[in-house]
Amino acid sequence: MNNKGLLADRKNIMLLRLLEKNPRTPISHLARRIGMSNPAVKERLVRLEETGILAGYRMELNPKELGYHVTAFVRIRPLPGHLNKVAELAQTVPEVTECHRITGEDCFILKVFLKEISNLDRVLDRFLAHGQTTTSIVQSSPVPPRTLPLPGES
Repeated sequence: MNNKGLLADRKNIMLLRLLEKNPRTPISHLARRIGMSNPAVKERLVRLEETGILAGYRMELNPKELGYHVTAFVRIRPLPGHLNKVAELAQTVPEVTECHRITGEDCFILKVFLKEISNLDRVLDRFLAHGQTTTSIVQSSPVPPRTLPLPGES
């Protein structure tokens, strides 16, 4: 069954909705909620994982509770020949939680968490050796991270 077929199945959509609310839901609870046996639910989850529809289970930490009170997005326009160096550096900087290759004048956008604004220079200085940076500090997040709509929603 291809991805489209898996997403057309009502029981699979129910499973994904339940896991979306709580990724730690035990298989036995999932099975009861959708009216299937534990092995049948396990098999469906394996199929959803193998096809890449279910891309893993995530734990979400609250950055502020960990002491990271500043969120910033940093766009980087690498110097000629430094494209790979920026990507490699981003992987080593612990404050960088996301790095995306983008179109436009800049080549990368990074999501960075900082304990305080004074830490920004230390992070940016590492990237300035490889290109020009433009930083935007997040003031608020009116749309928090969320999942995409499943088939049948919209």
